[in-house]
Amino acid sequence: MSNKEWPLYEVFIRSRAGLSHRHAGSVHAADAQMALDHARDVYTRRNEGVSIWVVRSSEIIASDPAESSAFFEPAADKIYRHPTFYEIPDGVENL
Repeated sequence: MSNKEWPLYEVFIRSRAGLSHRHAGSVHAADAQMALDHARDVYTRRNEGVSIWVVRSSEIIASDPAESSAFFEPAADKIYRHPTFYEIPDGVENL
């Protein structure tokens, strides 16, 4: 198998503990371990991360942005999910 036939992996980096992983880019690799090694070498050369995720691009399923209103509309009628629905009692400093 040549480099051009290797599957594509998406790379996600967590820059510090407690933060979310963020998409950093993509790498081609023969397997998941090689993808992890390539991601480390390419995207964290200056110690930018504390954690790396690699996911085979073919395994990612995403919603269609053109259909976002229909996809997210069911949540819009559930006002109780919004913090503005609740009153905060006097004396409560942190929620």
